[in-house]
Amino acid sequence: MAQTGNIESGFAPATAYEQSFGKMANNTCYQNPYGLDYKSLAVDERDKEKGALGSAYMKGLEKFEMKAHSIGGLTANTGNAVGVSTIPVYLDPRIVDVTRKWTPFVELVPRVTCTSNVYTWNKITAKGGAVALAEDAALTETNTTYARSATPIKYLYAVGRVTGPAIAAQPSFVLEGMTATGATGAFGAQAASNAKQQEVLVKTREIRELQEELMITGDATTNPEEYDGVIELMSSTNTVDKNTSALGLADIDTAIKNAFDDGGRPNLAICSSGVYTDLLGLLTAKIGYMQPTQQVFWGFTTIVLHTMVGDVPVIPSMFMSNVSGSKAIYFLDMSVVHMAVLQDLTYFDLARTNDSEKFALKCYEALIIRNTAFCSSITEISA
Repeated sequence: MAQTGNIESGFAPATAYEQSFGKMANNTCYQNPYGLDYKSLAVDERDKEKGALGSAYMKGLEKFEMKAHSIGGLTANTGNAVGVSTIPVYLDPRIVDVTRKWTPFVELVPRVTCTSNVYTWNKITAKGGAVALAEDAALTETNTTYARSATPIKYLYAVGRVTGPAIAAQPSFVLEGMTATGATGAFGAQAASNAKQQEVLVKTREIRELQEELMITGDATTNPEEYDGVIELMSSTNTVDKNTSALGLADIDTAIKNAFDDGGRPNLAICSSGVYTDLLGLLTAKIGYMQPTQQVFWGFTTIVLHTMVGDVPVIPSMFMSNVSGSKAIYFLDMSVVHMAVLQDLTYFDLARTNDSEKFALKCYEALIIRNTAFCSSITEISA
């Protein structure tokens, strides 16, 4: 009879039997899936305290000398390969999205309902003006000029598909790190019962990242399916063009003044991370500027510029360029900035054709700046 390890001279087949089954009699049924009436296992008096199998285990330890077992001699389970290691693989339930991008601008811009696929608004482009007259002078009316502007709503989609085997095989994980902040509906950090719910969370984040990107860099001229973002809408309006030179604190004053002179009151600035660090360095170096950052009413700490129109928080975006000569900061009057929304983020199922579940998320919206002259910018900033 084959055996691993040292065998004492008195080894007999009965010893191997006892190692596995203890004091069970031969032909004893020890697993009974059919519920038949077999005799119960008899337990020897000397095994009552430890149990029959317990004493057999102890007797096995007394009989055999155990060989050392080291991790170094085992084959590891790596990747998708099925190894032969006796050490089980531990899978961390937290999923880390290494492609993630933060979307602060999406969360800070007001969202306004729109009942049409085109958002329209009126604006006064000229006033006839009031006049000073003599007593009992003739009164002649002056004309006010109005104009209508319109922006078409654009349609954003994220489509996913999960196969049946994936749904059946993937266990429930707590999706830490997969919270889709700002999503409409129950898209919080939660236990996902299957692969489909996990994929819905991923697609929700994809929509949010696309929204942030389009709200800043969208270009309907280059891609008619996009709406124009801040960079395209602002263009050269009230721009302090640095012509590939360094940013200075005086440039901020000039930009704010440009917006103020046209009737604007900027109350939010958005810039690249490079411009943000430039600002932080300038403010920290300025004598008497003891607190370059402070907590704003949104609940986080950021740079706050003290300007002639009041405090202006600065928000860095991961979708703005840090290339020298292409860096910029935009000062926005949020009274004229919002998202026109025909339909907010919505989930719907697509037709099933195979052993898989296909779905999509959609959002119908466009960025609106009803008057760009109330805003301003500093562009072409060097490193």
